[in-house]
Amino acid sequence: MKAVVLHEYGGPDKLKYEEWDDPRAGEGQILIRVTAAGINPIDWKLRSGAMKDFMPLELPTILGYDYSGVVSSVGKGVEGYAEGDKVFGRAGRTYAEFLLGDPAGMSKIPDGLDHVEAAALPVVLNTGEQLIAQFGKVQHGQAVIITGALGSVGRTAVWVAKKLGAHVIVGVRSSQREAAEELEADAILALDDPQEMDSLGFVDVVADTIGGNIGGSLMAKVKPGGTYASVVGPPPNAELYPNVKVEVFGSHPDGAGMRALAEDIVKGKFKIRVDRKMPLADAAKAHALAEKGGVGKVLLLA
Repeated sequence: MKAVVLHEYGGPDKLKYEEWDDPRAGEGQILIRVTAAGINPIDWKLRSGAMKDFMPLELPTILGYDYSGVVSSVGKGVEGYAEGDKVFGRAGRTYAEFLLGDPAGMSKIPDGLDHVEAAALPVVLNTGEQLIAQFGKVQHGQAVIITGALGSVGRTAVWVAKKLGAHVIVGVRSSQREAAEELEADAILALDDPQEMDSLGFVDVVADTIGGNIGGSLMAKVKPGGTYASVVGPPPNAELYPNVKVEVFGSHPDGAGMRALAEDIVKGKFKIRVDRKMPLADAAKAHALAEKGGVGKVLLLA
């Protein structure tokens, strides 16, 4: 099969489109012919070597975690899936024509969900939901600030928090205020406006998707006994606030949770923006584009 292979750490040019051995479904596995693969920030962080002290790669390897595709064959012991089923989910080595899927991290594609654009969803849906519900432990009536609310994880987190009945404050840049109105949150906070930050009252939870210096400012806004949940590491001054619980995590595959949120997307409850769809062979160009930022999800078409 054709795949995008990384032989050494470095820039996008290190991604090479070449031949790779076809995978075969073993016990408990599903062989999937890939329709599309989604690009996530973790992908270019792994490719560059920025994560090698924490998540070293055994090179050469194939990157990617998000996919949509069609079941090609099922291994012994697999139930609920058959050849021809259209599926989406999380797996390893998704930048390829075929991959091995784990039933725990996948689902059949809901009716009404675009088969290609489904590849944009698995990681961000799992991450946004777990940020709010599992690690933020947001409850009905609580006030929560969600940073990076216009990003894919942020959009998911906003919807999950609204669904739980929280008072949702979306944190964006001043220039994004108009765009943030489409999220229909309870309030909009300009994170780069000192006056707005100073006037902000205490909140129960901060759900952080962007990190950086803003974390220190928001840490001071969490009520004693509240939670600072983050997918981008702890705030720099966390030790100064021993009465705030800091939850830093990486999301885990959850096919059922992913499916439920995908059904909400079909119903128009929220949306994840897909900006570009590019051939798998152009993975290096796609990485450069996605890493530059300022765009929605970028998909690779197998």
